[in-house]
Amino acid sequence: MAKQIKIYTTNTCAYCNAVKQLLDSKGHKYEVINLDDQPEKREEMMQLTALMTVPVVAVTDDADASVMPKIVQGWNPGRLIEAVS
Repeated sequence: MAKQIKIYTTNTCAYCNAVKQLLDSKGHKYEVINLDDQPEKREEMMQLTALMTVPVVAVTDDADASVMPKIVQGWNPGRLIEAVS
């Protein structure tokens, strides 16, 4: 089942890089939303989490886009792998 993965990140976030490396190692494709380059996307991220910390990973099932995305906040490799599987 295909997943759409978005990562909200900043330029100085080491955990954001760890999330991308983990997804790369598992062969997952994802969209990076860099909040330093796109500050207007911060509101979008805050609607998902109500917090302002990164990384935030939003995983949506392509088969049913009406379902709220699974959200993984921070560096949580076990939860991240579960969300994208």
